[in-house]
Amino acid sequence: MCIIAPSILSADSGRLAQEIAAMEAAGADWLHLDIMDGHFVPNITFGPWVVEMAKKTAKIPLDVHLMVSDPLTYGPMFARAGADIVTIHTEATVHLHRALTAIREAGAKPGLVLNPATPLSAIEYSLDLVDLLVVMGVNPGFSGQPFIESTTQKVSNLTKFLQSRKLNIPIEVDGGVNDQNAPHLAKAGATVLVSGSHLFKSKDYRAAILNLRKLCQNP
Repeated sequence: MCIIAPSILSADSGRLAQEIAAMEAAGADWLHLDIMDGHFVPNITFGPWVVEMAKKTAKIPLDVHLMVSDPLTYGPMFARAGADIVTIHTEATVHLHRALTAIREAGAKPGLVLNPATPLSAIEYSLDLVDLLVVMGVNPGFSGQPFIESTTQKVSNLTKFLQSRKLNIPIEVDGGVNDQNAPHLAKAGATVLVSGSHLFKSKDYRAAILNLRKLCQNP
């Protein structure tokens, strides 16, 4: 069964607490928060205070995705703010080991994110330090982008890559996930699906989440 993680980047920002509560009540497994610094990606979103607010509002795990150029500083900061999981980009720092270790020491599970053009080899020597691997289905920075079709093959390749090393690390897909590609991603090995626009633009949050979960069960 896939974990469904709505991305609040697509929520109504004027009703953020209510949107978070509504998604949790609708059956979301995790809550996904995209943090952008205007440097690593050309957009600025939330600070630690949003994570603190979400932690007070939601009982489900907070999956915080850092799209920042200084994950060594901000990773532990968001962990202390209440993130259960903090994922950082392999492309953002040359000190992956140090950043991942600092996140764990601050109390969150660390994970690594791969941009669409980043090869799997970029994570090979950090696998012993992570609890989650994220494959981007879009280029990071904006919500509502179309899904990059080669993502599914990349997930399949990552699944085989992990199996060859006898590792059982969950694979998350973030960006462009909807009811059309969800079954293919699940079949390829994805176990966590982040969905923003598809879920938040639906008329019935519960029905949309249940549908994605059903599609994952029967890919």
